[in-house]
Amino acid sequence: MSRQPTIFLSHGAPPLADDPVWTRELADWATALPRPQNILMVSAHWEARPVSISAYRETLPLVYDFWGFPERYYTVTYPAPPAAELADDVVSLLGADEVVADHERGLDHGAYVPLKEMYPDADIPVLQLSLPTLAPAELFALGERLQPLRDSGTLIIGSGFTTHNLRWFNPGNPTDAPAPAPSVEFDQWAAETVAARDVDALLNFEETAPAARAAHPRTEHWAPLYVALGAADSGRGTPTSAIDGFWFGLAKRSWQFD
Repeated sequence: MSRQPTIFLSHGAPPLADDPVWTRELADWATALPRPQNILMVSAHWEARPVSISAYRETLPLVYDFWGFPERYYTVTYPAPPAAELADDVVSLLGADEVVADHERGLDHGAYVPLKEMYPDADIPVLQLSLPTLAPAELFALGERLQPLRDSGTLIIGSGFTTHNLRWFNPGNPTDAPAPAPSVEFDQWAAETVAARDVDALLNFEETAPAARAAHPRTEHWAPLYVALGAADSGRGTPTSAIDGFWFGLAKRSWQFD
């Protein structure tokens, strides 16, 4: 069984499915990855404390946690198999007294939008894990506790966005319109800092990163990075920037940690 990497990806809104460049990048990335036995997804769109896991006994309908889009985006399906074994493993690692199962929670768009492009057959069991906090150090520590899952074939995915200021998002512009300077500045800092594995700077990004508050008026879309980073081996190799560039002014940079 192949040891899995961990990844952080920028997941996009539902119209990501209409972007031929980004969808191809996600599909090519998945093809290059070792095929996972199952997927543990940490999405920016589910905050719940204590740590919560999604339904794992049955496949539930998706959570269409967005509004104002054409009707076709609300008919998308992604019937991934339930991930009961992975749920047991997560509970074993974190402790039964620290994990709550939400048996009415399906996958939200931070999970299924990228997965539909990466694994379109929906034949890999998926479990979603909530963000119990936005505190970087706590999320990093959570990722460290989840690291053993990688040896049993679990792909741990942090799904957010490298920059996420929706004031910059203007679907009336081309997808590749020039990005605002703060988005570019934060993206460049992120690329350099992740490549250097400067964990201290990343954990303190609100003080160390340029344009941090502009890039993330609220930090939930940056927070999943810390789970992926904590689950990575801090001493092994250089992280790979698997996808870069901008989408409606937002940095879609995504990383792989082997």
